[in-house]
Amino acid sequence: MTRHSEQEKLQLEHDAAKLFLRCYEQQFEIPMRHIWHNAPNKPDISCYQGKQQLDIEVAHLYASETEAMAVLGRPLSISMQRDLADMAMQPSEQRLHCALQRLLEQKGKKYYQSEQTWLLIRNASTIWHKADFEAELKNIRLPVNHPFEQIWLLCDFYRGELLQLL
Repeated sequence: MTRHSEQEKLQLEHDAAKLFLRCYEQQFEIPMRHIWHNAPNKPDISCYQGKQQLDIEVAHLYASETEAMAVLGRPLSISMQRDLADMAMQPSEQRLHCALQRLLEQKGKKYYQSEQTWLLIRNASTIWHKADFEAELKNIRLPVNHPFEQIWLLCDFYRGELLQLL
């Protein structure tokens, strides 16, 4: 990973964590403070939930690799732009199910050196909204023996619409 892409990844994780902490604190009136990044084998970030340390693995959910490139401001070919336009016109329920299930499976296989680990999934797709996730919740199957005490979803990239998956 290049230095620029590593910095970009850290910034995305930090921004997601900052939004999550603010939303969580507002919703549950529990102070969430002091974000710091961790080395490998630990979840991406840590913070304090009240006086207790909490480790959070951060993941971003995209509808496709092309959409991820667009969201991250990468140059897109004409065919990639067409793909995005086509994708926006198609029903997205099956794509949401597959993308979310794949992300949960990937993260569920990891091991973290942590006492208390939460997973935070930030929706980075423009085609999915809170109602889509609420409708999909009953169809999601969490991996057996996953390492997460709680799993949270930020349904919007910029606003704090939280859903708890676990």
